[in-house]
Amino acid sequence: MIYRIRVILDVEDDVFRDLEIESQATLEELHNCITQSFGFLGNEMASFYETDDSWQQGEELPLIELDPEQPSMQNRNLDTLFDADTHKLLYVYDFLAMWTFFVELMEVADPAPGMTYPIMCFAHGEVPEEPPVKAFDSASQESDLFYDADAEDPQNDDDSDYYY
Repeated sequence: MIYRIRVILDVEDDVFRDLEIESQATLEELHNCITQSFGFLGNEMASFYETDDSWQQGEELPLIELDPEQPSMQNRNLDTLFDADTHKLLYVYDFLAMWTFFVELMEVADPAPGMTYPIMCFAHGEVPEEPPVKAFDSASQESDLFYDADAEDPQNDDDSDYYY
């Protein structure tokens, strides 16, 4: 079987690629296909994340196996991830730039005779030169940046006031 997958870059303008890949392919093969189709070198760290229908980030599937107990891209096939209930993944490429992608299984089909997979079957939009700036909640940042000496902290025996 062939999976038709849409990969959408999380930027302001519409930038996406439609890919076709064999259902038995690994996540590493999908990673390579994504990086090539968006014009990246493929030499940065990356991870897929399982997700639900509202794109809430779940279990990480890293490029490199760091823990034999944790699945990685190298040992996880697409047909073990996608089913009738699960058809979305998040993908992050280059953890310093944080290129973020929404990956969605659009269709399952029979392979075309004589076709070699994976392929990019449609491209829309241009990848920006710079990754988008990610906005973070200022309230949560402020709470992490400032130390309040008056707050009760059983772990802190130091009475000094300081700010980061």
